[in-house]
Amino acid sequence: MVADFTYVSTWQGFVYVAFIIDVFAGYIVGWQVSSSMETTFVLDALEQALWARRPSGTIHHSDKGTQYVSLAYTQRLKEAGLLASTGSTGDSYDNAMAESINGLYKAEVIHRKSWKNRTEVEQATLTWVDWYNNRRLLERLGHTPPAEAEKAYYASIGNDDLAA
Repeated sequence: MVADFTYVSTWQGFVYVAFIIDVFAGYIVGWQVSSSMETTFVLDALEQALWARRPSGTIHHSDKGTQYVSLAYTQRLKEAGLLASTGSTGDSYDNAMAESINGLYKAEVIHRKSWKNRTEVEQATLTWVDWYNNRRLLERLGHTPPAEAEKAYYASIGNDDLAA
């Protein structure tokens, strides 16, 4: 898993949008919109990802932002059985997949209009994440959406519970 967050300007000030992505198919497994950059904001995205995947033994990669290296966040990773990995300071290439998701999100959603408030951003983000996971064609997956690629993989290994 890779994680990062980005800033969005609204008429009422900045809001922050966090994403956690399963690297295998690029599926967004957790996300959160917040008016605050406190650690609880990224923890909420992590909890969503943990609920969706139950990924014990998985590597969780992020930058060295204070939220991701906080005691609360690193403790939760440990409790969930995830292995924490952080990139080098100031190197966006180190977390390229998460940065790429942020860039796509901003190009396809955020930079297309001005935003009144957090609620507008949250609703647009929900719509985009659903579209991205279920309908966006990714070249690296043979021009299939992340959800479809995952379903095909699990069916190919005979795991019908996860393929459904």
